[in-house]
Amino acid sequence: MITTKEEYEEIVEAYGKAGGNKEALKSREVASLVIHESRVLSANQAEGIRVKWEQKDKGVRVELTVEEGKKITYPVHLCFGVLPKEGLQEIILRVEAQADSEVNVIAHCIFPNAVNVIHKMDADIKIGNNAKFYYHETHYHGEFGGVKVIPKAKIRVGKKGVWESTFSLIDGCVGTLDYDFEIFGEEKSISELIVKVYGKKEDDIKITEKIHLDGKEARGLAKSRLVLNDNAKAIVRGETYGNAPLARGHVDCVEIVNGEGVIARAIPVVYVNDKQAKVTHEAAIGSIDKKQMQTLMARGLDEEEAVKIIVKGILR
Repeated sequence: MITTKEEYEEIVEAYGKAGGNKEALKSREVASLVIHESRVLSANQAEGIRVKWEQKDKGVRVELTVEEGKKITYPVHLCFGVLPKEGLQEIILRVEAQADSEVNVIAHCIFPNAVNVIHKMDADIKIGNNAKFYYHETHYHGEFGGVKVIPKAKIRVGKKGVWESTFSLIDGCVGTLDYDFEIFGEEKSISELIVKVYGKKEDDIKITEKIHLDGKEARGLAKSRLVLNDNAKAIVRGETYGNAPLARGHVDCVEIVNGEGVIARAIPVVYVNDKQAKVTHEAAIGSIDKKQMQTLMARGLDEEEAVKIIVKGILR
């Protein structure tokens, strides 16, 4: 029987292989949380930030609060994972960054052996006035494609608040991804959603990014970069709504196809209901640049190596 200590050491090791900072999880100065399946294996509070949790049958409810006026020195590290081949993990995340606070959160989601694993996240996030919240989520999947990842988030950004998030799923097979983030930005807020995904084999990818610019001079960017190989299919829907004077928004989607069975769709939606607002979009779907391929192969790389380098450049 695996003990909690052994389980913790195993998931921390996988966390390191996925690019996470193992030492940060062990530091008393760094706020962190490690969750395997529906069990909290470790948690650490830090000055200016409170983390509470409650274990459920199938997952964990997490409440993360950044206290008013606090600038968190070290990034907060979150590790969510399922190591067995089968499992279900549900994360209910409630976040409040109080006024004038600032924090950087780094999350790693790890499913290296998944054959039939479901990971769900339901997030409700409030960014206070003049608060700054930077969120970086990286996924590490195995090669079986047996993962269903379903992250959903509602994010409210207060006056002069900042929300910047990056979602990366590049290593291993995606499996099934249904990403759905929606932002509501108040006056002079800044909102950015960036998604980077590398689809292979039979991966099925759905990305929805919505930004509502509800306050005067609010700004928003929904940006996605996808590379699709083999028989992967993807649909990207980027929506930006200019609902206030001098609001500025942009939707930017690029999908690169590199397989006979690939299906790629991009649906940009821009909507303005204030005469002083401006929202723009650009979407492109195409194959890997042949000139780049020829240049790399002329330098001694084979086709597969050249493709990998180009893909890394696109998803960097």
